[in-house]
Amino acid sequence: MRRLVPAPLAPADRDSAAEWARATLPPRQTAIRFRWRYRDERVSYAGRGMTRIAPPDSLRFDYAGPLGLGAGAAVVLGDTVVWADPKTNFRSLVPAIPMLWASLGMVRPPAAEAVVYGRTEGPRQLWRFVHGADTLDYVATAGAPGRLEAEWRRGGSVVARSRTEYDTHAMPASARIVFPEGPARFDLTVVAVDTLAVITPALWRSRR
Repeated sequence: MRRLVPAPLAPADRDSAAEWARATLPPRQTAIRFRWRYRDERVSYAGRGMTRIAPPDSLRFDYAGPLGLGAGAAVVLGDTVVWADPKTNFRSLVPAIPMLWASLGMVRPPAAEAVVYGRTEGPRQLWRFVHGADTLDYVATAGAPGRLEAEWRRGGSVVARSRTEYDTHAMPASARIVFPEGPARFDLTVVAVDTLAVITPALWRSRR
């Protein structure tokens, strides 16, 4: 697979990268309702779901299949899954947490130990965060609507790649995550965005 950013990037300031990443977050608690479809060589699933986001680093991801079958939920803090119920189902549906954030149009800031590279090309901002064996590349294209592309490599191999289209209000409208080694694909289409969502504390603790 051809790399998202094939050319080398120059060293960049980590604080600038973190500021750019924070700007991709919603300014307040937000709920995003969506339709989803997952497929690989063996199975194909589809359904609906909702993500609740509490900036700067928390989200709850709820999903269900047709007629409510195969329902589950998970809470993610940064790049860590705090809990998932059922755990196996969530890991199968969303095997790459950095790509989940990117599919929702948001970027996690580089880790404190990450080496940061970047460049601006006209309406595009290119960033690379390297942390150990993991490399995250981002290409953000300004416009109406805009676009965010991301690629996660581990040890030189592409783990996942995502492409998110924004609507005219700079909120995610649709996304696709591709897992080349599977191969597998996860598609997400946004149905509604609630920027006045209230997330009760209990929702972070348990699925029910």
